[in-house]
Amino acid sequence: MIDFDEIKGFICDMDGVIYYGNNILPGVKEFIHWLQDTKKEYLFLTNNSSSTPKELSQKLSRMGLDVSENHFYTSALATAAFLKDQAPGCSAYVIGEAGLFNALYNAGITMNDVDPDYVVVGEGKSYSLDALTKATNLVLAGAKLIGANSDVSGPIEHGIAPACGALIAPIEIATGKKAYFCGKPNPLMMRTGLRILNCHSAEAVMVGDRMDTDVITGLESGMSTVLVLSGISTQETLKEYAYRPSVVLNGVGDIPRLAKKAAQESVSGTTNVTVTKVTEK
Repeated sequence: MIDFDEIKGFICDMDGVIYYGNNILPGVKEFIHWLQDTKKEYLFLTNNSSSTPKELSQKLSRMGLDVSENHFYTSALATAAFLKDQAPGCSAYVIGEAGLFNALYNAGITMNDVDPDYVVVGEGKSYSLDALTKATNLVLAGAKLIGANSDVSGPIEHGIAPACGALIAPIEIATGKKAYFCGKPNPLMMRTGLRILNCHSAEAVMVGDRMDTDVITGLESGMSTVLVLSGISTQETLKEYAYRPSVVLNGVGDIPRLAKKAAQESVSGTTNVTVTKVTEK
């Protein structure tokens, strides 16, 4: 049971929640307008390390949504913050895209393909056998292995694409070294999100489409959780896990509808119901 009208802060995943590939999902415009109209604190917390917050803001703008870049926090930023805290001024050999490189540069981390302190892997088209071989030998030479996130796949318009967890696996297997992942479900990323929103965990809700990252991260951070069936997960997915989200919805568009319904019932004196029946996809 969640009274969405009483929730102060919303932390939302993006892929499979706000859009699928380059297509905005049903109900998203209504959801974001409701967040803005009701002056809710909100943050889009994405495990995708490829894009910068500015690029994500522009992507939503192309979809007709006005969301400033300060409402985004990515696994690339989480990775940069972790390395800056662990080893200020360190160097890294990086496999990834602009979002990851920019975050690392801004955190004072230099690029080094000879004797780096770290090998950092994110999603990206620069992934190749040559880069993989280079990363493998640098790790064997002593560089620590870092992954932007542990997702093995992500939704695209016509199926799924391998994500960071799958791309870093060959390095782990070849070297026998386990990567440290900075994105969800690492609670460091969620705690940073809550600090950005200036919210206590009891005042916030995590909204996502994955049980193994979004729901578990919110649950272990003491937040209410919403699983939406607009991305990776289905009703069958729920059977695979011992834990449960607070609420299961078809999509984020259900949230403002439930909040308005609860408010109307509260005014009329009827029972406040905040759970919707979810149909099979």
